[in-house]
Amino acid sequence: MANPRIPYRFSNDRAPLTPPKEGRIMVHLVVNVENWSFDQGMPRTIITPPHGKETVPDVPNFSWADYGMRAGLPRLIDTISARGLPASTSFNASVIDAYPSAAHAMLDAGWEFIGHGVHQKSLNQSDEREAIELALAKIEGFTGQRPRGWLSPGLRETFDTPDILAESGVDYVCDWMVDDLPNWMTVKSGALLQMPYNLELNDSIIWAIEKHASDEYLLRLQQTLKLFERESETHPRVLALGLHPHLVGVPHRFGYFEEMLDLLQSHPNVCFMTGSQIADWYAAQEPAPSAVQ
Repeated sequence: MANPRIPYRFSNDRAPLTPPKEGRIMVHLVVNVENWSFDQGMPRTIITPPHGKETVPDVPNFSWADYGMRAGLPRLIDTISARGLPASTSFNASVIDAYPSAAHAMLDAGWEFIGHGVHQKSLNQSDEREAIELALAKIEGFTGQRPRGWLSPGLRETFDTPDILAESGVDYVCDWMVDDLPNWMTVKSGALLQMPYNLELNDSIIWAIEKHASDEYLLRLQQTLKLFERESETHPRVLALGLHPHLVGVPHRFGYFEEMLDLLQSHPNVCFMTGSQIADWYAAQEPAPSAVQ
């Protein structure tokens, strides 16, 4: 099997699904809120060091992300809240200590908290189970609710990650961007849902990696929405937007993000949902199969 976790099928080769009454295109706003450790190398860089020699501390690249936590994130919270929209935060658990006012602001805004590791650092197979449990428990202690969703830092997993997530009580994971609808995953015990997420509609790819012009995200969304409008006549669609405060939250891009929200809110077949709401909608129509033992 090409994909050992999700059996292969055409996306439209499945039993018909009844869309939510609010709309057949389900938009999931995922704001990635991260803690980049000051005393380590940065997860990603915007500026290379003189002569290519990496340094710690990496002040300019740390500042790039820290700006997002200070200026970009409040813009996102204010704009999304003013419109009355639901959102999810893919959340490093250490943000609770490093940026406490940010954590409280998202909690007060009613955002869903999705586990995203402890720090912005890839999972290590030797201590992965402990790291996942620490992240989930710390978020639960802060919010009062154990996270139902997970997005691995950098979207990087080990061979065991889905099994550990299912055993830990996680309902869905956003790492597997294989479809525009959810799918049940093969895990050793319990059940785990693959939740649609995006690389192509993700500010990290568009602006930090591919380095497109500021309006590129809006242009991609416009074209995606046109196609989804046609396809969703027969099969609902999940449209996830991956957002980072230090990228979409800077002044020269933020107006385009507001235009994106205007476009989506004006569309008659769009509704906004959190990851858990999408998971519940899907599971009600296609219950989890028996876990493979």
